[in-house]
Amino acid sequence: MAKRVIVTGGTGFIGRALCRRLVEKDYEVVVLSRNASHVKEILGETVRGVRWDGRSADGWSEYAEGAYGIVNLAGANIAAGRWTAGLKTRILESRLDAGRAVTGAVARASKKPRVLVQASATGYYGNRGEEVLTESSTGGTGFLADVAHHWERSTENVVAHGVRRVVVRTAVVVGRDGGLLGRILPPFQAFLGGPMGSGRQWFPWIHLADEVEAICFLLEHEDLHGPFNLAAPQQLRSRGFYGALGHAIGRPSWLRMPGSVLRLVLGEMADELILVSQKVIPERLLKNGFSFRFTEIGDAFGEIFGGVSR
Repeated sequence: MAKRVIVTGGTGFIGRALCRRLVEKDYEVVVLSRNASHVKEILGETVRGVRWDGRSADGWSEYAEGAYGIVNLAGANIAAGRWTAGLKTRILESRLDAGRAVTGAVARASKKPRVLVQASATGYYGNRGEEVLTESSTGGTGFLADVAHHWERSTENVVAHGVRRVVVRTAVVVGRDGGLLGRILPPFQAFLGGPMGSGRQWFPWIHLADEVEAICFLLEHEDLHGPFNLAAPQQLRSRGFYGALGHAIGRPSWLRMPGSVLRLVLGEMADELILVSQKVIPERLLKNGFSFRFTEIGDAFGEIFGGVSR
């Protein structure tokens, strides 16, 4: 019998790729969604969609019984719009609700899942300038750091039930058909691309394929637990990222967007999402033998855009 993995947030950018990879690896994949039929439209008949209210274990806790694992990726999009008080509340509460639901399902199960992979983000570290950040670094300050802190803690109680728990602090994910590239490609293609702010801020990133493989690696290595930075081992500044993007698509990347303009347009989001500096090292993944496929941003963009980076 195939091992069952339950995924929340399975129709999102990372979730879609993860579910397809889990199916390839012969797992039984159950995706929780407010619209179960939408799951099959996106992921096909090989994935089971189960209706979920986003807040509780009602209607799906039976699938947690005897499951191999749960991957909790659910949470409102942090870049969906300017951060009003209402949107900030939704960003946080959506993550806490999902955490409570997962914890409740684990508590109900007589045969507990063996592992929970809990999503988080490098936003946990806040704006840290030139500081090198590993999993042992302290958390930072600011809205996103607070969200990540509470997001991580939302499922910590599963450990008391004997469930191995892994926390994945994910960097900016680059890949086809979504994520950051889906938002910034149009201006680049219109010859309006370039660095944001000074361009000197450290810019943690990871290719979607490595993100998915790292999650699978952590699911399957039963001796691993605790926080892991999911970021490429190449430390890159923002100007290097945007310069490599321009090169990959044959567009200039000279039009710098000043931080003052970004703050005027985006408010608080500018400092926490775009101008933040985080020199993140995937120390624990590397020490435990994970092999990145894409360590250089040029190679990542070469694969995404179908060219050969030079």
